[in-house]
Amino acid sequence: MTITMWRADRVWGWLGPIGTAVLAFVLRVWNVGHPNKFIFDETYYAKDAYSLLQHGYVQDFTEGANAQIVRGDLAGVMTGEPSWIVHPDGGKWVIALGEWLFGFDSFGWRISGVVVGALTVLVLARIVRRLTGSTVVGCIAGLLLAVDGMHFVMSRLALLDVFLTFWLVCAVACLAADRDWIRGRLDRYRFVRPWQLLAGVSFGMACATKWSGLYVLAAFGLLTVVWEVLARRRAGWRDGWLRTTLMTGAPAFVSLVIVALLVYLVTWTGFLLHHEVYEARFGRGYGDYSAPWGDYVDHPSKGLFGEVLDAFRSLWHFHVMTYGFHTNDLNSATHPYQSNPAGWLVQWRPVGADAQFDLPATTRCGQAAGETCVREILILGNPLIWWSGVLALVGSVVTWIRTRSGTWGIPVVAVLACWLPWFQYADRPIFSFYAVTCVPFMIIAICLLINALIRTGSSPRHRYAIALAIGIYVVAAVVTFWYFHPLYTDELIPYGAWRDRMWWSRWI
Repeated sequence: MTITMWRADRVWGWLGPIGTAVLAFVLRVWNVGHPNKFIFDETYYAKDAYSLLQHGYVQDFTEGANAQIVRGDLAGVMTGEPSWIVHPDGGKWVIALGEWLFGFDSFGWRISGVVVGALTVLVLARIVRRLTGSTVVGCIAGLLLAVDGMHFVMSRLALLDVFLTFWLVCAVACLAADRDWIRGRLDRYRFVRPWQLLAGVSFGMACATKWSGLYVLAAFGLLTVVWEVLARRRAGWRDGWLRTTLMTGAPAFVSLVIVALLVYLVTWTGFLLHHEVYEARFGRGYGDYSAPWGDYVDHPSKGLFGEVLDAFRSLWHFHVMTYGFHTNDLNSATHPYQSNPAGWLVQWRPVGADAQFDLPATTRCGQAAGETCVREILILGNPLIWWSGVLALVGSVVTWIRTRSGTWGIPVVAVLACWLPWFQYADRPIFSFYAVTCVPFMIIAICLLINALIRTGSSPRHRYAIALAIGIYVVAAVVTFWYFHPLYTDELIPYGAWRDRMWWSRWI
């Protein structure tokens, strides 16, 4: 490759992914303020974010706050009491950025998700380009994520999972870059790894959004060490397995785990600075969910060091109380859209985030005489992408075993780390949209297979046939997205058109 071609490839390697990200942003931002109300768990996270902006910690809201906020009246919507938050503040601070810039309304609390969703498309396109060496395949990955229904809807709601997805994709992208970085530097052990440090920051933000990021951190922390140990052994290092593992694993532990922990703690700064208000409400017991936190609640420690110690002890007890809520107190709860993780990857039970049925004919949805109208926001993945993604994951496992190439392990390990841990919580209300973290990695598996298929072309005719098949698949994914688009955007449609899109009875 000439220098001119190399430069052109680098330019297009950025322009192409940026273009797909811009497309994703345009698709997501259109009419994102509709409907002007709190959808599903927005009632928690959007309000928590606003409270963080106003007070630095989360307060409870009054009983009629939702209607009052939608009217634009923010006077007296908070009680002044600290709220028991069941997820860390990292993702809510990102939501708060949108509210700070655009105000506390439906557009303001959703715009951060739109931006982060589009950025996820950009990062995914770049990581696939790195893994395949193809800008075209990277752009295909970005386009597939741009037209996935679940990621699309989650990017348009003030829920936490789209932020978790972004940070996990960033972390894996950094570790893939670190793997390439270290391959040319195997002459000695490297204890300062810029890409690993960035991965640690990303993992910290993932865990600060939802604790489920811990599983991906653990899985890829181990995988990163395995990559480097094997690379050093293949390069002729003879330090012994134990020494090589320790000399590789110790810096990785610091860069990933310790850095992630520090970032995680930073996102709890609001709690630490206001720990006294939490101690006052929760420190002596709170319903069935907590027990007294210790004598320091009634007898605070003296001095700055003592206050810092009390703050971190309160944070620890708050975590224990919240963990008990997640693992025990939710077991008796039920929800009509809860589902077993076994069906998540095939979209067995999507989540209806909002719906209005039997709307009268005066709503003018173009229905036949006497037919009612429907509005719905259905958190449903693009069936073509998800179903082919499952097949691609199986193909990736087979290819990983046959070739022993670590590249094929990336989507497999990521999906398993995002998906399998939820089986231990299958007896409590959990939802299929938690699997939105899986879809970028399923798309990586799809694109790795596409790239492998392209490379099998042995003649022009063969290559044209492969290109045609890939083109048909991508177009079909776009058409499928557009077919379900009314269900993703709360569009008013005839009941018959809505019923045609309910392919399985479990989707209703």
